[in-house]
Amino acid sequence: MELYTAFSLLLVVAAAFAYLNFRFLHLPSTIGLMVLALLSSLALVGLGRMGVPAVLEIANVVRTIDFHTVLMQVMLSFMLFAGGLHLDAASLGRQRLPVLTLSTVGTMLSTVLVATSLYITLPLFGLPLAFVYCLLFGALISPTDPIAVLGILTKAGIQKPLEIKIVGESLFNDGVGVVIFATVLSVAKAGAEALSVGAVLGLFLREALGGVALGLALGYGGSFLLRSIDNYKVEVLLTLALVAGGSSLATLLHTSGPLAMVMAGIIIGHLGRRDMSDVTQEYVDKFWEMLDEILNALLFVLMGLQMLVLNITPLYLLVGLLAVGLVLFARLISVGLPLAVLSLRQQFTDNSLTILTWGGLRGGISVALALSLPPTMPRDLLVGVTYVVVVFSILVQGLTIGPLAQYLQTKQQKRAQATKPQ
Repeated sequence: MELYTAFSLLLVVAAAFAYLNFRFLHLPSTIGLMVLALLSSLALVGLGRMGVPAVLEIANVVRTIDFHTVLMQVMLSFMLFAGGLHLDAASLGRQRLPVLTLSTVGTMLSTVLVATSLYITLPLFGLPLAFVYCLLFGALISPTDPIAVLGILTKAGIQKPLEIKIVGESLFNDGVGVVIFATVLSVAKAGAEALSVGAVLGLFLREALGGVALGLALGYGGSFLLRSIDNYKVEVLLTLALVAGGSSLATLLHTSGPLAMVMAGIIIGHLGRRDMSDVTQEYVDKFWEMLDEILNALLFVLMGLQMLVLNITPLYLLVGLLAVGLVLFARLISVGLPLAVLSLRQQFTDNSLTILTWGGLRGGISVALALSLPPTMPRDLLVGVTYVVVVFSILVQGLTIGPLAQYLQTKQQKRAQATKPQ
């Protein structure tokens, strides 16, 4: 009954906030829901400290929700599949080299840069932290969130090739980030001396390559089944079963579910829809678009309501603000270096580095990974800092990426016109 009560609360709040945002705020849905949820949570925190019984009851309901399990094992698989399903596979294929480089090399480089800078600066606040825990933070905060990216950047007026790079990177680098996080967490739990280099590498490869292999199998198998029939009800049900069953299978096989769902979504979106009737395509697309919108709304409302139960002290808030700068600097370097190398083989627009850096939004995945940390680790510190970075990313970067893209594009057009021969 508690689960039903929590789900009902989230659904009612999400619907109310979606209405208020559409009716009055006119913000992108991701940002509007987060703003309203945060403001409501801050008001409820104040009332809770005054001992208002109803608010304390709401906090208890929110506390019963396992955010990590709900997002990582339930919601994320469906949202990543939907993102892959609607991604233009042909355009992604043309941008495969920068997408794969940024989502792998870039994520690893960002993880190390964030960890090193945090390890150096935390003692200045009287909060020295072992390097392995700094690596955990670097791994959980480095992936750009596909849910936040898909909800904001696709409406920001960014040039199509650059949009494909950002969205494609975000769909893959969260899977890579989850794999890095799981590997570092195993080392932190067992101790570096208890695990060999071979064991750590084997764990990483099993998660990463196993996830890709499972996604390929699910994608091609699902496409074969979809092509063999023509019934939109059965075909929608098949896609739903593929995601639910595939994510459970990934957990059993100890492979990366996020990577598997991204691969399956891209393949079915490219191959499976080839022989679909127009009616089936319409129903499949609308079903997954609607499901994605509902889960997206629930996710960002839940992130906002987490303020009711998180222990974020003023010191953690200050460290979080510093971490915002560190994360952005690491993003700049981890994107700039790969682009500098790749530019030797292909051309990028002048604004690519700026947009890729500022458009690297963090979201629910980072919060979920931080909340999964055991209490024996510096969980409160890492959760608090993560939350500050994520809120800044979605509210500040999310609200400004569109105007920034338009400004840079206009500036580029004026420069091109000025250099034209008269």
